Amino acid sequence: MATWSDVRDAALALPEVAERPGQETLQWRVRDKGFVWERPLRKADLAALGDTAPDGPVLAAWVPDLGAKEALLADDAGVYFTTPHFDGYPIVLVRLAEIDAGELAELVTEAWLARAPKRLARQYLDGPPDEVD
Repeated sequence: MATWSDVRDAALALPEVAERPGQETLQWRVRDKGFVWERPLRKADLAALGDTAPDGPVLAAWVPDLGAKEALLADDAGVYFTTPHFDGYPIVLVRLAEIDAGELAELVTEAWLARAPKRLARQYLDGPPDEVD
């Protein structure tokens, strides 16, 4: 079971991330582009989801593309879901209480990679330069 503290830790471990409190929600941004955020369900979401609507905290996360979104939704519907509001967008919703911390960290990193500038993402993926003795 993941918590907002786990989201915060995973997001802030990435380069150039800032935590910004929204009007009433948390969000994490890389160079002013949001990549994961707290997403309370709205009336329309609840109506669309019906009995399957989660009653716990919900995280929204960017994914690389719509194919990745569909794969996550098909792979684990107990964790990942969407609403009509996000149709056509590479964003998944996550039942925070149902995802483990390791999978959450991977999701947050993938969301960051999807939104970070290409050069920054490449530097992160390449890792620090090797030291020469």
